Amino acid sequence: MQPRIPRQSAQEQDCRRPDAPSDAATLSDELAAVVSGARRRATRDGDRQIDTAHLLHSLLEHDPDVYAVFGEGPQIARLLGYLVQRTIGYGLRWQGTVEDSGAVPVVMHGEGFSPLAASAMEHACRRAAERGDTQARGVDLLASIVVDPQARAVEVLARAGIDADTVRTRVDEHRDEYVSGGETAR
Repeated sequence: MQPRIPRQSAQEQDCRRPDAPSDAATLSDELAAVVSGARRRATRDGDRQIDTAHLLHSLLEHDPDVYAVFGEGPQIARLLGYLVQRTIGYGLRWQGTVEDSGAVPVVMHGEGFSPLAASAMEHACRRAAERGDTQARGVDLLASIVVDPQARAVEVLARAGIDADTVRTRVDEHRDEYVSGGETAR
């Protein structure tokens, strides 16, 4: 039996496309673990593709720098609650649908990502390359998944009382703290 979500291709694992420039960033080991976690979550949820909410959930589970962007308090608890509830009710209306803002063509049989999630992955790699890093980090992906107001991750954030623009601002304010190797400079 074929898996519902295709396994990662070599291109997907290093976040490159055949026509990508040679200086394009690749995924850090931590971010590759995030993608694997999102893939497992999508499969477990019965979803056909990894969407931005799967990526957000996995980022919060696997990347302490991403978790730190949200800080402590009731908002992070609500956010995690909504993400967990996805499989038991909240988010069930998303099953069988493709996350898409209409900005890019829908690809039903793509690499296992929704169009918005695939775009966010590519944007994360571009962000890393623009700052001169060879590897995209979790904070790059976080900033990328909250760009489109139609993203499921943005909807989950809003339900938890967290503004996506504020998240992007926090990531950008702390951009200099993230150094090569995925460690936070203190």
